[in-house]
Amino acid sequence: MYVLAINHKIEDYDRWKAVFDTLPPKDAGASFHRINRDVDDPNTITIVAGWANVDEARAFTQNPDLKEAMGRAGVTSSPRFELYEEVEAIQY
Repeated sequence: MYVLAINHKIEDYDRWKAVFDTLPPKDAGASFHRINRDVDDPNTITIVAGWANVDEARAFTQNPDLKEAMGRAGVTSSPRFELYEEVEAIQY
């Protein structure tokens, strides 16, 4: 599993979420995603998504439709993309 974390600031969560729902990671092959909001700044968002294929995860970050959607969604900072290989997953 390859896990992609995307972090950025937004203007308004409802506006951002409406656009996010038009281009979810699953459309690019992700098997899951989680949306997280910073506890102290709810306009800072981190999305975590998982792919079985590292090339599909990388391609998602380069999709020109994603950049355009972020503009419509009111993303106010450059997104930070971090890609990891999952080595262990335990749920309690």
